[in-house]
Amino acid sequence: MKTIMLVCAAGMSTSLLVTKMEKAAQAQGVEVKIFALSASEADPEIEKGEIDVILLGPQVRFMLKQFEEKAARINVPVAIIDMQDYGTMNGEKVFATAIQLMEG
Repeated sequence: MKTIMLVCAAGMSTSLLVTKMEKAAQAQGVEVKIFALSASEADPEIEKGEIDVILLGPQVRFMLKQFEEKAARINVPVAIIDMQDYGTMNGEKVFATAIQLMEG
């Protein structure tokens, strides 16, 4: 099972996106764990090394470099969620992006 971690400023707005992404995964028959948390809660999760991809909400895009450095230690891709996909809560598109990143 793959694990997708979404990171945003407070972990709140992203939870709706998680639900929509889970629906997209279910529709495609993909078993995946998706969760959201705030940037300040991310480090312990990254250190566990159980994540397959990290997606940053547009509001924390300025933290991309530091997340890339942390994720490099566990060899995990990091990307910023497209602002339009985030704004429209397009779970299907964001899920597709995550899958693409995991497949390298």
